[in-house]
Amino acid sequence: ERRGILVDKEFLASLSDEFVAELEQLEAAIYKLADCEFNINSPKQLSEVLFEKLELPTKGVKKTKSGYSTNHAVLSKFSGEYEIADLLLGYRELHKLKTTYIDSLSRLARGDSGRVHSTFNQAVAATGRLSSSDPNLQNIPIRTSQGRRIRRAFIAPEGTKLVSADYSQIELRVLAHLSGDEALRQAFVEGQDIHEATAKDIFGEEVMQGEQRSEYRRYAKTINFGIVYGIIAFRLARELGISRGEAQSYIDGYFARYPDVGTYFDFLEKEIEERGYVETMFGRRRFKTDIDAGGRDQGYVTRSLLNAPIQGSAAEIIKCAMIRLEARLSDEFGSDARILLQVHDELVVEAKSSLADDVASVVSDEMQAAFSLAVPLIVDVRIGQSWGEMK
Repeated sequence: ERRGILVDKEFLASLSDEFVAELEQLEAAIYKLADCEFNINSPKQLSEVLFEKLELPTKGVKKTKSGYSTNHAVLSKFSGEYEIADLLLGYRELHKLKTTYIDSLSRLARGDSGRVHSTFNQAVAATGRLSSSDPNLQNIPIRTSQGRRIRRAFIAPEGTKLVSADYSQIELRVLAHLSGDEALRQAFVEGQDIHEATAKDIFGEEVMQGEQRSEYRRYAKTINFGIVYGIIAFRLARELGISRGEAQSYIDGYFARYPDVGTYFDFLEKEIEERGYVETMFGRRRFKTDIDAGGRDQGYVTRSLLNAPIQGSAAEIIKCAMIRLEARLSDEFGSDARILLQVHDELVVEAKSSLADDVASVVSDEMQAAFSLAVPLIVDVRIGQSWGEMK
């Protein structure tokens, strides 16, 4: 919080101009399909255009005071079938990025230093992770090209570099540790591509040697991370664009390959029922009564608690890493290397250019040694002039 991170105001200004131009193009395309102009950011007006004027099907769409819902889930449902839904999703993402990040970063950067000083909160996120506010640096999307471009606005001052290090698949590694599943542990110990290994186990070796190999690896990746978050067949089917029966067979295939993962989750369900809480590896508890299940399906509370020991333990491991790393950087490099950001499983360190490689090595060592799991902790480290451009 005190150190802050430097932002490139000139880059932000040019990015803002680009986003404005893109938003205007999307706006024009939406108006053309709607055959009228309206306030795209008004849920009421948008609902009228979509469900009254264009007569999109309302089956399964929740009705609110301002009309039928036009939230992200509704638009995603129509995505691929109605062009206007895809355009609206693109518009919303771009508009959010511009208002939430580009505009606020420029406004929040201090005049004397050009740095943004986010607030990091210890007791806001129920998962136990640090959260970030004013600005929120945790939610910059990195799966989209626009989101990645915003990361380029965070830069290292002259004579320094940014060193970014993030844990590779830490939640799956924690799951392997907590469940004790031998097959899952072995995959990590041997350094296998866990998504490739899961795909081979679920779909078969033959399938993974064909043209659809990358597609089935993507399926396996979705399943692997979905299992951590208690994914159900309905949601997996929607995410992969397959039938619910097929999705359930994939989930069943996963638990057949990694039976101790299923046993571990059964154990947690029993704990939830009997004790009303679950614990992380470090003993922090999350209670059933703390979860707001208003408007959620019946299994929401249980799914949230099933994930808590995994995500909570991962959060605590990186906090241990931060404590270790801060002490070692201070001892070895003094003020020439310092932690600036923590974003989920990633740490960003500012280091003197001539020391960047040495700092990267120390960061990797300390993060990997932060806690001893039954499988190796692996850290991916990159160095660059900006957060968005690293090698």
